[in-house]
Amino acid sequence: MQPIEDSSFEQALAELEATVEKMESGELNLDETVAVYERGRALAAHCQKLLDDVSLRVEQLAPDGEGGHAVAPFEPQ
Repeated sequence: MQPIEDSSFEQALAELEATVEKMESGELNLDETVAVYERGRALAAHCQKLLDDVSLRVEQLAPDGEGGHAVAPFEPQ
């Protein structure tokens, strides 16, 4: 198992989905459940960090008020 911080978003999300399936199966004992849960939380935090980093880089073209366009931060509507 590779370190979480070395995982791409897609890898971390796939592992997180597998983690949820494991926990929902009900086949883990308490210690395994806690360990899987902790890894899942770390995976979720890693995914969120990657998404936050990307959102800081996303920009959009917006009218500049003078008939042209300028680059502005992306603001979802």
